[in-house]
Amino acid sequence: MKKTILLVDDFENTRYVTRITLRRYGYNILEAADGLEALKFFDGREIDLLITDQNMPNMDGITLVERIRNMKNYKYIPILLLTTEKSVEKKRRAQRAGITGWIQKPFSFKNFTKLVEKALK
Repeated sequence: MKKTILLVDDFENTRYVTRITLRRYGYNILEAADGLEALKFFDGREIDLLITDQNMPNMDGITLVERIRNMKNYKYIPILLLTTEKSVEKKRRAQRAGITGWIQKPFSFKNFTKLVEKALK
């Protein structure tokens, strides 16, 4: 059975390239442009992994993670946070919120797909 990944990023080009890459590995991809839009997908459907950008309009990635970690049915799904941030405090806040992993942008898709596979195990 194909795993379903929710990809959240406000940059359409980033979502496009990431979606194409992940589909090559056989994943089903759902997409949202920000955290607020992403919340609509947490309606009972199966989501195996959340990959979210940090800096987005309407709701940032860490706030999204905090909201999801408070949802009974999605509390334990793996979450990867994509960011250009280098702030140690932001990283700590993300870890406290419950991220599974932190991916620094820009990243190589080879390393990225390895992290995705690891998060889904």
